[in-house]
Amino acid sequence: MNKRELIQKLKKKCNVTDYEACQIINTFFNEIRETLIRGERVDIRGFCSFTIKSYKSYIGRNPTTGKSVLVPPKKLPFFKCGKELKERVDYKKES
Repeated sequence: MNKRELIQKLKKKCNVTDYEACQIINTFFNEIRETLIRGERVDIRGFCSFTIKSYKSYIGRNPTTGKSVLVPPKKLPFFKCGKELKERVDYKKES
């Protein structure tokens, strides 16, 4: 499912206009983005959590030339699946 399909589902299920559904989805994603930029955690119970992981700088190697390069420190978003979502995805019917 992509963003456009999500907007269409929201439009149908909630009986809102295309514009309103788009605004809701954009607001949702923008708030997650802004919260992560501030370095705060986003926790959606039963679904997932997003955090920022900090990585120290290190000496890496350029695979083409073999030369050592300094990789600068960085921060990256980290997604952790919630327990309920894991269980639903892994659910198997007994035959």
